[in-house]
Amino acid sequence: MTRILRRRWLTDLLIGLALALAAAGLLIAPKTTSEAAREGLYICIDVLIPSLFPFFVLSTMTIELGLAHRIGKVLEPLMRPLFRVGGASAAAVALGFLGGYPVGARAALTLYEKGQCSKTEAERLLAFCNNSGPAFILGAAGVGILGSTKAGWLLFLTHGAASVTVGILFRFYRGSKTDGETRRTPPSVPPPTLSDAFTRSVKSSFASVFYISSFVIFFTAAIRLLYTSGALPAAAKGLSVLFEPLGLTRDAAQNLLTGLIEITSGLFALQGGAAVRLAGRMAMAAFMLGWAGLSVHCQVLSFIGQSGLSPRTYIAGKLLHGCISAAYAFVLTNIAGLEIPVTETIAEQVETIARLRFFDTLGVTLTAAFAAAVLLLLLICGSLWRRKRRK
Repeated sequence: MTRILRRRWLTDLLIGLALALAAAGLLIAPKTTSEAAREGLYICIDVLIPSLFPFFVLSTMTIELGLAHRIGKVLEPLMRPLFRVGGASAAAVALGFLGGYPVGARAALTLYEKGQCSKTEAERLLAFCNNSGPAFILGAAGVGILGSTKAGWLLFLTHGAASVTVGILFRFYRGSKTDGETRRTPPSVPPPTLSDAFTRSVKSSFASVFYISSFVIFFTAAIRLLYTSGALPAAAKGLSVLFEPLGLTRDAAQNLLTGLIEITSGLFALQGGAAVRLAGRMAMAAFMLGWAGLSVHCQVLSFIGQSGLSPRTYIAGKLLHGCISAAYAFVLTNIAGLEIPVTETIAEQVETIARLRFFDTLGVTLTAAFAAAVLLLLLICGSLWRRKRRK
């Protein structure tokens, strides 16, 4: 199969056929696709931009001002034996957990471009530092979708544990031969002032958020078109027949396929999965959060496309993250005996989340960004104090 797909004429034929079918779908159902694109735009304005933009600015300034290097000196004894990366990489890991997709991946790329980590270290980081943020897991996935705060915390713990597991596994990527690998040498420029670093961070962060929003709008419309055309339901039916011995229903298969494409749509599709037992729904939600979806992957690949970093490491890491998260969630749900009550209180919580708008999201995100900045400053102060004490 791989040998056949390597033939250029066949690849061009398949891509041309897909584009022709997509164009035909836009002409046949323009109202459906335009409404879906509008919904994607609202998601970007109300949730995506206010949640990502502050963290993008924070992560870029952390690296531009050399703060990541200072933090690295403190955390080197932890990061090197655990993940086989330099201490400065801790900034990408922390921001990846706090800021959500794709803040961690962008921070790892910036570290590589600034010469603060080697190519192999950057590829190891990409495999496990691009994670979902706690607000999305606890709020949207836990309470909003599964209707339980406990379910949200379980998903958050399994997501984090799976990420650390993937990081430990990828410490063996390319073996010990690359431990002495030279780091990229950036152009020799004087250290930026605070105003210069802030200006550059805002500019690059705006461009990144614009790219990400474009992908979200496109994939929202693409999923709606796949539903309308019947292609997604047909694929779900075939998948359910194939995995029928494992108890995979048609609805569950359709939810899973949706989550493989776009995580938010896939998670919200789980709301109608009452027929699937809770452990199965938790495992599917954990897999979607770990895998992140094609939409997020396109966002990350748009960053690393010209960097020379291998996208295979990133894709393999996310697939492994999804599988490990699903296994952890399935086992822990059965062990904990988690049950989801259907109460008026939960219904009110879901309604509150559904009404979440731009300034609500911005307030939560700025609070988290401020907490992250305080933590970074404390680490830097601790490093300076230790250095002064040694002298």
